[in-house]
Amino acid sequence: MDVEEALARVIDGARAFGERKPLLIGIHTGGVWVAERVHEGLGLDEPLGTLDISFYRDDFSRVGIHPQVKTSHLPVPLDGRHIILVDDVLHTGRTIRAAMNEIFDFARPASIALAVLIVRDGRELPVQPDIAGATISLKPWQHVKLTGPDPLGIRITEKGE
Repeated sequence: MDVEEALARVIDGARAFGERKPLLIGIHTGGVWVAERVHEGLGLDEPLGTLDISFYRDDFSRVGIHPQVKTSHLPVPLDGRHIILVDDVLHTGRTIRAAMNEIFDFARPASIALAVLIVRDGRELPVQPDIAGATISLKPWQHVKLTGPDPLGIRITEKGE
């Protein structure tokens, strides 16, 4: 899979939302890397928002505090705004659910569109992207990981690696 091609598809897909003047919000960490590139590709003036969903995860009580918790940064009010939520990989849908929970704790946006670099199988929640760069199919024991931020790349790993 060519990461730059996938990124170009995400940028092109995000252009369709331009008339709404959306706010881009990236999910830490890989989603922020992708959102930074999309933000640059669209030439947006408004600052990029970032979310850390660590405390919104539904497995928080099982995994505890992640050692690299980052802060969320939402530079403008979200009420009534159109948002493009950006993540690197859509797998189960649980990360996106957690991100939307956090967004709604801040405000009530007009809409949320989901843009992801990579869609993979294994959905557990009814979450589908509005914009996708590439789709891959993996075995249940495989994982896809975005590497970066410069250059962006992907790595397929086996459970336990």
